[in-house]
Amino acid sequence: MIKRKVIGASVLSFVMGVSMFATGAFGQQPNIQEESYRVIIQGPSSDKAEAKKNVGVRWDFGAEGFTTTVNSKQYQALVKNKNLTIEKVQEVQIAPNNEGAAKPGGSTNSGPSDQTPWGIQAIYNDSSIQATSGGSGIKVAVLDTGANTTHTDLTNRVEQCKDFTQAKTPLIDGSCSDGNGHGTHVAGTVLADGGSNGQGIYGVAPEANLWAYKVLNNRGSGYSDDIASAIRTAADEAARTSSKVIISMSLGSSAKDSLISSAVDYAYSKGVLIIAAAGNSGPSSNTIGYPGALVNAVAVAALEDIQQNGTYRVADFSSRGNPATDEDYVIQERDVEVSAPGRAIESTWHDGSYNTISGTSMATPHVSGLAAKIWAANPSMSHTALRAELQNRAKSNDILGGTGAATGDDYASGFGFPRVR
Repeated sequence: MIKRKVIGASVLSFVMGVSMFATGAFGQQPNIQEESYRVIIQGPSSDKAEAKKNVGVRWDFGAEGFTTTVNSKQYQALVKNKNLTIEKVQEVQIAPNNEGAAKPGGSTNSGPSDQTPWGIQAIYNDSSIQATSGGSGIKVAVLDTGANTTHTDLTNRVEQCKDFTQAKTPLIDGSCSDGNGHGTHVAGTVLADGGSNGQGIYGVAPEANLWAYKVLNNRGSGYSDDIASAIRTAADEAARTSSKVIISMSLGSSAKDSLISSAVDYAYSKGVLIIAAAGNSGPSSNTIGYPGALVNAVAVAALEDIQQNGTYRVADFSSRGNPATDEDYVIQERDVEVSAPGRAIESTWHDGSYNTISGTSMATPHVSGLAAKIWAANPSMSHTALRAELQNRAKSNDILGGTGAATGDDYASGFGFPRVR
């Protein structure tokens, strides 16, 4: 794996770097190698104003502080001001994805092996489905490694494209290139439309619009301040354009981050539905990652195409929630909410072809697409009513297979598997 610098110690006390949730996505800690690093600065307004003049601002979060990149000398100068609190930003690096390596992207001229992969057939509850429909007018903001917006199955769906990851310019409008593949894959599962010739792959809601927000670099890692800014931008764009917006985040960290948590609360308060991956640290309990573990985010576990006890089975890699809250049908922090197909999922790839990978990263966009399809068909719904509808549909498809799965609300599959009706 490529190693990057990290400055600092406990991940609990710093602004978290966040990685994508394809299998193996919880990262190993990189080595300290570079002199410059990102920090968040908090303190009285006058002291912050002076610091801003001296070191510049990347993102300003008001009372929560501002972030910037500093070198060692600048950092030492900042810490001398006892009125300021300076925390170093930590970056988490992903591990290689074994499923992705098993089947790399094919020729840019080749079609998918299946236009409606097993996950699409499962969520539509139709093994013979040839094409999908729905999602018209709904915007899905995919916060990830970007997207190949020229992919034949995505290009007609792209409405916004923004990059939050560049060092010198925090936000670049009209740019969201994906050198990894993960973001393009996620976007395809949400809303791929089969391409202009109808020979490509289909996502769950092929009439929805894509807001491709690049918040992770091409190695699949990123900083929490960039992600928090992207979440807030999506919420503000929802208000500016009077749009119904779903944020889909197939990313996360094992520790809670205040900037992302606050941003999720902000977006939720603006009527945006947030759907996020549970993580890939299963099958042990209490392994769910953030932001999926937040109360105002829908955490999605991963199913595999294997029947056990008469239902699909929760994948062993899928993170589990808290067993103490089983059977209550109430979402608390660190609870899995729903589950969806996440093992061996074929979708669009960054080189214009298709690829098959696994993870709760792949389960999340199935639910995001379903939410878009439901919302388009019921435009008077609030985001909270939409969430309740997802929960009700999940209850109708209880999952009984896999470690921790049990009748009703359980810590492995949550309420169950929501489907198209």
